[in-house]
Amino acid sequence: MDLRGTISPDRPLLVLAIAEEAAYLDPELPVLLTGMGKVNAAAALATTLARSPLPSVVVNLGTAGALHAGWTGTHEVGAVLQHDLDTEFIRRLTGQTVGAPLTFGDGPVLATGDQFIADDEVRAALARRAQLVDMEGYAVASTARRFGVPVRLVKHVSDEAGAGADLTWKESVDGCARLLAEWVREQL
Repeated sequence: MDLRGTISPDRPLLVLAIAEEAAYLDPELPVLLTGMGKVNAAAALATTLARSPLPSVVVNLGTAGALHAGWTGTHEVGAVLQHDLDTEFIRRLTGQTVGAPLTFGDGPVLATGDQFIADDEVRAALARRAQLVDMEGYAVASTARRFGVPVRLVKHVSDEAGAGADLTWKESVDGCARLLAEWVREQL
């Protein structure tokens, strides 16, 4: 976990997984680097929100894989689900709803899980439920909501998830970071 800048109630807190995604952000802005994956994202954000004044909004920025051909660009997410948690099975087993999808409004559906999607069969299965895939979005959204802080998820497509996505991501992360920083300058 790495926190840059000062969090205050009149400013957004930018939350990203890794430094490569945050490379071009204004150093004056509060930026939290959580590390990759849901556990790292939830733990880092919860720790930060518990120890600091609450920000005006948590903005989760980062790269995402496209689950459908032709998806490019920067997208503000409309809903997020956990693709590696069987919410329906748990509901049938226990009668409790755990990990239900979170909604924000218009925009694509983001599937979050602790797996980098570099398999075409997994991609096809996820594409029936979502347009984008990442490893932190759901955890950030859920944690921010538990603290009563508004949240926005903004993802730039780095690759078409599936075979070869790992190589494409490595080649595109710097360009994605530039475009995410541009989005921040224009939107926040």
